[in-house]
Amino acid sequence: MTDQLDEAQALEQRERDECIARATGRNKGPGADHCSVCGEPIDEARRKAMPSATRCVDCQDSRERWGRTHRGT
Repeated sequence: MTDQLDEAQALEQRERDECIARATGRNKGPGADHCSVCGEPIDEARRKAMPSATRCVDCQDSRERWGRTHRGT
């Protein structure tokens, strides 16, 4: 249970940081080179496949997994 709470808190913090980055203009918007959550570079293949991606594969996967496990709760 603790791992789930830790993951949820980390995701919440990343989402908060992403919102702050968007609000303060630090996010380049669609086609960003770096993940809006963790700041790591977004892989070129991901940017080509999804030009509007603002998250790296790991952060997007984490967000989607969290959403699936917490949907409707």
